[in-house]
Parts: sequence; structure tokens; C-alpha cells
Amino acid sequence: MLTNEYIQQRLQDKFGEAVTGFEESYGMLSFVAVKEQNLKILSFLYDDAELKFRFMTDLCGVHYPDNTGNELAVVYHLHNLEDNVRLRFKVFTPVAAPDVYTATGLFATANWMERETYDFYGINFVGHPNLKRILNVDEMDYFPMRKEFPLEDQGRIDKDDEMFGRGGNITYNNADQTTSLEEKH
Repeated sequence: MLTNEYIQQRLQDKFGEAVTGFEESYGMLSFVAVKEQNLKILSFLYDDAELKFRFMTDLCGVHYPDNTGNELAVVYHLHNLEDNVRLRFKVFTPVAAPDVYTATGLFATANWMERETYDFYGINFVGHPNLKRILNVDEMDYFPMRKEFPLEDQGRIDKDDEMFGRGGNITYNNADQTTSLEEKH
């Protein structure tokens, strides 16, 4: 049976300090790799006769604005279908140079997922056969899933916080009684 401990040991034996941050969450092994090694690690996980991670479940981006120098991450979710084992690993890249090698040569499904990740996070997948926007308009000069803008305008005066359940004295009418939130607490 393929265990997380065995997978971790194989990765550390093969890649040494290029793989770090091993942890297990809900039974799934996760680790971090240097971005320059992403294809070598993916190929090793795919080709190894015992590991057999030959199905890419997901590939997505994440923006960590406070992680200076490594603000963007690409997260790979892989699945060994024979042993029913899942694996997650991340590579980080700076927002100033968001280049990560494409995985389309190994996983055909990476094509669409990398295009979507580029479209929303601006991660440039080097070697991708057709890296262009697929859901947003071509004229967009920003990447909407990056946490670079406030979620709402703090200066708005046209909204009433009471209408959005953010405080105040809201009254509920039940058949013959009236109760306010403040009275309930």
C-alpha cells in the first residue's frame, strides 16, 4: 500500500532540499517545491512505477499578497487512481516575474487549467501552446483574482449597514410580538 510517508521519502531522496513544507491535511500529503523543478517533480510522480500519479485533478492559482517575493502560487492536485492516493504540491513565484513551466506536455488537462489560471492570476506558463484569456475579455489589463483591490468601497454613503445585517437595531415581527436583535442577546 502506498503511504504518505513513503511518498515523502521518495521525493526527498530524489529531490533533496528542492522539496519542503511536507504536511498532511485530512490524509492528503502536501509539499512545496521550487518552481524551476515543477516539471521534473511532475514527471517523476507520473513515471515512477510505484508512485503512478498519472491523473491531474486540478491546477489552480493562489495570491498571497503578504508573501513578498513569492506572492503567487500554482497548486497541483494529483491522483494515483490505482492506489486511490491523492497529493498536493505548490510552487511559488514572484508577482514581478510570474513564470512557471507548463505541464501541458505531461497532462493534456493542464492546457485549460493553465489558461484559466493565467486569465485570473496572470501566471505565465512558459511553453504553453496557446496561453491567452478564456473567460475575461482580452482588453483587461489586470487579473481579477489577485487581492490587489478592496472588496468594497469604504467611502460609500448609499448603503445602510442595518440593511446588510451589520449592526443596528433590526426588528422582527412575529404574529403578536416584536423583538429586536439587541433584546435577544
